[in-house]
Amino acid sequence: MAFDADPISLDPHEQLSEGTLQFSHLVFDPLLRWTKDGQFEARLATHWERIDDQTMRFYLRENVTFRTGHPFSADDVIYTIQRLKKSPDFRAMFDTVETVTKVNDFAIDVHTVHPNPLLLNIMAYVFPLDRLFYAGKDQIIKYGDSFASHNVSGTGPFILESRELGSKMVLNRNPNYWDAASKGNVDHIIMTPIRADSTRLAALLSDDVDFISPVSPIDIKRAKLSDDIQLVTIPSTSILLLHMNQQRREEFRDVRVREAINLAINQTLIVEKILKNYATPAGQLSHPRFLGHQEALIPKYDLDKAKQLMKQAGYEKGFRVSMMAPNNRYINDEIVAQAIAAMLAKINITVDLKTLPKAQYFKEFSLKSADIMTLGWQSDTMDSNNIFEFVIACIDEKTGMGAYNASQYCQPEIDQRIKQANREMIPEKRQRLLQEIETILYREAAIVPLYWQSIIWAAKNDVHVGDIINDQNNPYLGDLFIETR
Repeated sequence: MAFDADPISLDPHEQLSEGTLQFSHLVFDPLLRWTKDGQFEARLATHWERIDDQTMRFYLRENVTFRTGHPFSADDVIYTIQRLKKSPDFRAMFDTVETVTKVNDFAIDVHTVHPNPLLLNIMAYVFPLDRLFYAGKDQIIKYGDSFASHNVSGTGPFILESRELGSKMVLNRNPNYWDAASKGNVDHIIMTPIRADSTRLAALLSDDVDFISPVSPIDIKRAKLSDDIQLVTIPSTSILLLHMNQQRREEFRDVRVREAINLAINQTLIVEKILKNYATPAGQLSHPRFLGHQEALIPKYDLDKAKQLMKQAGYEKGFRVSMMAPNNRYINDEIVAQAIAAMLAKINITVDLKTLPKAQYFKEFSLKSADIMTLGWQSDTMDSNNIFEFVIACIDEKTGMGAYNASQYCQPEIDQRIKQANREMIPEKRQRLLQEIETILYREAAIVPLYWQSIIWAAKNDVHVGDIINDQNNPYLGDLFIETR
C-alpha cells in the first residue's frame, strides 16, 4: 500500500485526524463502527440499550485478547474513555460523558451530563486500549516523544511489526483476532509513504504496490489507461476551509474584509480546473447530509463586489499576509493553495505562501503560525455540530472546544447554540439550532468554506478495496479480500 504520508503518531488519542483513525482501525477495534450505508455495526460492543435519558449500557465481546495476551474487559473500556476525556483533541467530543460505571466484566454503563442525541456516534471513537500495557506511561504529548506515540497494543486485525518513519510500516495479521467471520485474507501489509501523486501512481502501475490513496484528479486519466487498475471514487462529507486569524490580523476583524476574501475565492473554478470535478463547491460547513445544511447558502464568488468591500473597509491598496497549507495531506493541496493566493492578489492581498509536509504542517497549525491556514475536517459524528464545536467554537483549553479554531473567532451566541444542540433530542429543534449557526457564519464570513472533496483510491483489479471503504475514508483493512493470484 502507498499513502501520501505516515500516521503522525501511534497514539490513537494524540491527534483527531483521518490518518490516526485509519491506523486505529488497523491495530485496534472500536466499540462500534460505521457501515458503508451509514449505519452502526457492532465490534467490541456486541449490542447496547438505553437505560434512561442519560444512561446507555454497552455489552462487550468476550474472549478477546490484546496483542500482549492481556484479556479484554470492561476495565479497558473505562480506562480508555477516561483517557479520551483528557486528550486535548478528543475531550470536547467526550465532555458529554460524565462517568462510566462497570456493570460486570463485560458490560458498562455510560452516563452523560445531559441527554445526548449523538452518544452512539461518539462511542464509535472508543478504540479500547490495553490498560495493563499503557498504565503508568500513558501521557498524551502532541507531537512529543511519549511511550504511547511509539508503542501499541490493541485487539485489532493487525499487529505492528516495525515502523521506519518516512520509509515504511510493516504489519502482520493478528493470529488471535476474534473476528473469524471476516472475509479478509490479507496476512501481511507494507505501508509506504509516497508524497508525490505521480510517483505514487507510478508505483501502482509498475506493480510495486497493490493499491494507493489518494489519487490526484490530474492522474486519473493516466490510471484509466491501464486495464489492470480500478478506480474507486466515493463522495465524502469532508470539507476543506480557510481560517483567517482575527487575533494576528486587525484587518480580519472587519467583516467587510472577511467577506471580500470569501467573494474573491472562486470555489467552482478550483473544483473544475484543479480537482477535475472530484469535489463539490461549498458555501457552508454543513454537508447536504447534515442537519445544519441550508440550500440557500451557496458559494458567493463576486470579484467586483470584493473590490468594493475592500475599498469601503479602507484597504483598496491591499495588504500582505502569511499563509500556510500542507503539501501532502489533501488532494492537490499545494496547487489549490497557490490558486487561492493568485485569487487574493486580484483584490490586492499579497500572500506569502508556505507549504509543508503533513507532519510539520499540523505542528504549525496548532501554533497558529500564519495569518491564513488551511484545514480539512471530516465530521467525526457525521453531524454539523462536531464541526462547529471543534472548528468554530470559542477556544477553551479546559473543555477542548475550539481545538481547531485557527481563526480565533469567538461568538458566544454560537457557543450557546452548540451547547443546546448537543442536548436537544428532537430532530426538528436540533436542525433549527444548527441552521441558525450556519446563517450566522455565512453572514459574518467567519471562515472560507472551499469544497467537499471526493475520496479516490486506485488498486489492482483483484484487490476488493471498494468493499471496505466508507464515506469517512476509513478502510477496514481487516476485511480486505484479495483474489488468489
